[in-house]
Amino acid sequence: MANAQIDMIRAVLKENPLIKPGASLADMRQALDTMGSSVPRLADVSALAVSAGGVSAEWLTPASGDTGSVILYLHGGGYLLGSVDSHRPLLERLAKASGGRVLALNYRLAPEAPFPAPVEDACAAYRWLLAQGVAAKRIAISGDSAGGGLVLATLLALRDAGDALPGCAVPLSPWTDMEGTGASMESRAAVDPMVQKGPLLEMAGAYLQGADSKNPLASPLHGDFKGLPPILIQVGDAETLLDDSTRILPKLKAAGVDASMEVWPDMIHVWHLFAPMLDKGQEAIDGIGAFVRKHCG
Repeated sequence: MANAQIDMIRAVLKENPLIKPGASLADMRQALDTMGSSVPRLADVSALAVSAGGVSAEWLTPASGDTGSVILYLHGGGYLLGSVDSHRPLLERLAKASGGRVLALNYRLAPEAPFPAPVEDACAAYRWLLAQGVAAKRIAISGDSAGGGLVLATLLALRDAGDALPGCAVPLSPWTDMEGTGASMESRAAVDPMVQKGPLLEMAGAYLQGADSKNPLASPLHGDFKGLPPILIQVGDAETLLDDSTRILPKLKAAGVDASMEVWPDMIHVWHLFAPMLDKGQEAIDGIGAFVRKHCG
């Protein structure tokens, strides 16, 4: 069934793309942050800046609900763009849906801080949460796009380091393959206004700066997933990164992970960002909240 709301959003993004040819990195960062900042704040979610293990972060706390759970959130933006500001509408709604706090991370960005700086920052923030007395089983790690891939990379890094793992994880439209080899990069190109292969590979190059593109901490598609906690993947059927999810799910299951995937018809890359004007965005966020409450509440 056609979705008039997502069709309108797709049309707007086609006319005003977030990543414009020839735009400077500074301009693209500002444009993404402005998109998030232009949405009215939710009055019943408070914000508090904090240094989480030396990493800039922000606590988002709903006025109602107190499960004691924490979602460590890793924003998207191709490892070059994005911040708490760009994702604030999603983050506020996620805090309300889960009934717990969200620790949103401003991890270091490439090209100033290339791979593996974001992985290091995410691990540092997670360990900071543990040091604050938050039990690992009460923590969920979530993130979108590059942040979705970073969720999986962080789990691998924490497991390999011997850290206690979180109660669950929720990657949203995750970027798991730095080489862009999924068939959906071509088959969904005409319907995804957010991500195209050429710019994606340029971002990968800026992030990796010569590092191995198959390193599982950069491309989790190549990882060994044994021992990871329950994972829910949400991905749209109308996004070029669809196969970054469909190819990783069987690998998670083969490793014994309690993994599930929701493929949302008609939805574009990280449709959750448009929840203020997209019913399906809010529905997806509500589903994340229910999953977190089940495993971390």
